[in-house]
Amino acid sequence: MFERIRRLLLENGIELSAPIALADCTLSRPYLLDRVGIDDKGTAVIFAIPYHTPSCESPQRNCSRYAVGRDYHLFVKQLSHTILPVLKEEYPTFRFAMFADHSPIDEREAAARAGLGLLGKNKLLITEKYASYVFLAELVTNAPPPDTRTLTEPRSCDNCGACIAACPMLLGKASECLSAVTQRKGSLFDNEQRLLVEFDTVWGCDLCQEVCPYTKEAIKNGTVTSPIPFFHTDPLPRLTYERIQGMTDQQFSERAYAWRGREVILRNLIVTERENAETASREKEEEAGE
Repeated sequence: MFERIRRLLLENGIELSAPIALADCTLSRPYLLDRVGIDDKGTAVIFAIPYHTPSCESPQRNCSRYAVGRDYHLFVKQLSHTILPVLKEEYPTFRFAMFADHSPIDEREAAARAGLGLLGKNKLLITEKYASYVFLAELVTNAPPPDTRTLTEPRSCDNCGACIAACPMLLGKASECLSAVTQRKGSLFDNEQRLLVEFDTVWGCDLCQEVCPYTKEAIKNGTVTSPIPFFHTDPLPRLTYERIQGMTDQQFSERAYAWRGREVILRNLIVTERENAETASREKEEEAGE
């Protein structure tokens, strides 16, 4: 069964997967397993979904790389509709379910224990091939884990400190992660607005990932790009107020920032576009005065 699951994932562009006993995972939301009739004697097949595309490296990008493409939850839903019916037909005596993000287990710890990668100081899973540019998800079943599974203590990165040195929060520029600042509802303080302008972001922050040696190595090796067509479709590396405001509700719902509502990202765009317009006006005046 688990070889079959591995092949099905591979057919959908997912190379990194491994089974792990649910008993070896930290169950953060056990009630989710109860809902699908699976207990901790079963198995989770944890897998990493690469999302990086050439559009993520656009010099005009003003959102986190993970938000350039469409929301990965849509991909996981498609994957679930593709894979689960096959498994239920071929293995009718077992139960199957798929989770991502809102999951019954600690996904990062499980992925590290299953050997998919190591844990960075930035709390992200770092893989050799795709660095930390991956989403995590898992297929759970009440089938017992295979005897051939491997289990390791979660490994940590080399602790080089590059991510810490690049983080605005740890540098004392922000009171919390810049990504969290961009996602917070309500008004932003003046210093928080200046951060959005300084780092040219209206959603998320990738600074700790960009400086990571594992990221640089994956880029150098040419392995970082996702083979999954879903993430190459309809990329939006540069967001504008006009573009977000003009989206239909359906179009907006397909983006990674939709869960927070349109008002938050429009607020951030007002801040950055106002500053960009003022800067352009000053530069024009300076050129005219020369």
